[in-house]
Amino acid sequence: MFLPSRRELLRVGGGSVLGFGLADLLRAGAPAPALSPARGFGRAHSVVLIFLQGGPSHLDLFDPKDDVPTDVKSPFATIRSKVPGMEVTELLPRVAEVTDRLTFVRSMSYTPNGLFNHTAAHYQMLTGYTADRVSPSGQLEPPSPKDYPNFGTHIVRLKPPEVAMLPFVQMPRPLQESNVIGKAGTAGFLGRAFDPYTLYPPGDDFDEAKLDRVQAGDLALRPELSVARLERRDRLRSLVDAATPALERAVEDYQLDEYTERAMSLVLSGRARAAFDLGAEPDALRDRYGRTTFGQSLLLARRFVEAGTRVVQVNWTKVANSDRHSWDCHKDLPKRMREDAAPRFDPAFATFIEDMDEKGLLEDTLVVAVGEFGRSPRRGLSTSGNDNDADGRDHWPYCFTALLAGAGVKRGHVHGRSDATGSAPLEDPVHPTDLLATIYHAVGIDPATIVHNHLDQPRELVKGEPVTEVFA
Repeated sequence: MFLPSRRELLRVGGGSVLGFGLADLLRAGAPAPALSPARGFGRAHSVVLIFLQGGPSHLDLFDPKDDVPTDVKSPFATIRSKVPGMEVTELLPRVAEVTDRLTFVRSMSYTPNGLFNHTAAHYQMLTGYTADRVSPSGQLEPPSPKDYPNFGTHIVRLKPPEVAMLPFVQMPRPLQESNVIGKAGTAGFLGRAFDPYTLYPPGDDFDEAKLDRVQAGDLALRPELSVARLERRDRLRSLVDAATPALERAVEDYQLDEYTERAMSLVLSGRARAAFDLGAEPDALRDRYGRTTFGQSLLLARRFVEAGTRVVQVNWTKVANSDRHSWDCHKDLPKRMREDAAPRFDPAFATFIEDMDEKGLLEDTLVVAVGEFGRSPRRGLSTSGNDNDADGRDHWPYCFTALLAGAGVKRGHVHGRSDATGSAPLEDPVHPTDLLATIYHAVGIDPATIVHNHLDQPRELVKGEPVTEVFA
């Protein structure tokens, strides 16, 4: 008997939605019932993507190699973790304690479009598509309404929250390479109604207390979606309904009351405002996360998930191509990773996994931590036109590591294997499109679902295959 493939059973995901308002966002329905019985499908109610912009070095963190040449070997010692075969470097003692709750995908790999600098790689990782225009430096144009959408915007369009809560939150700073800000972080051709709520508190990248200054009153929608405007719309609709009862009957199938009420309740919701209150958390727990912008962002992410947010994207707290705690370590790698980057990441990520698990949230929340690429196996080698010192590592998309947890993901598991020097996958390569397909699959969306772009051309959400082997 002939059985059509998944991609032959495409489901239409909806047409152009440019110009939708908040009520339109809430109106967007779920996709058709799932066709695939594959394991992991629909296990995730929420997604937290921890996007380590800057490109963390897999060899110095998650995939250390010991029997290698001196210019490949990490300056940091390899340590054991709770799970044999999931060794990490000495920079991650807390992550070593939670490997029994994680899957390491040590075979992330792709060949870039053009010179592989950060923004082009952000676009590939977060939209699943390569950019049309890449300059000689690898950087792209600023965000455009023609861009492919960030993965989270597709999810909240097809799977809106079930409660009055912000659908998609991105924090605590935008994606950025030099003066290219926010590329791959918007809804693109889906329209601004599906853009994430951006929680970017003022303060520079060294201001570790910026989230302490966030107040519930900072929950402010764009001017076109203000409370006053929604109230005026509601009053006007009531007047029209009272004057012309036939209108109400004519549009009753569209459930305008339901969606208007949900839009209003989001703005006025105590649930949404309360989620911002980090002060409600015990000081001891906040200390475990680390009193850093990154640590407190992960704690806030947990609070958003608890309150019903569907997607949270926590961007690394330093501009991608930068100094100090940026992962972009072309120079001073041993000092910067030991003193700046790892001490921010290690306690925060490990505590987040523990906290989510202890509260039962890991059961139906998919957590993914990944950068836009790894770092070159050979130190001092130039791969992207950048100047590197003898201890620095350049950009390397051909092999790196992603960390997964929750929503049925296997615990204490390694998927894929890199070669002896961490240069390329030896087994089970996973392209960024496959990682995104896995995320869509986990929330119950067929990655082959069709969406129409700004030219009304049909496009798949992503041209990748879910890595179902990572699910138990």
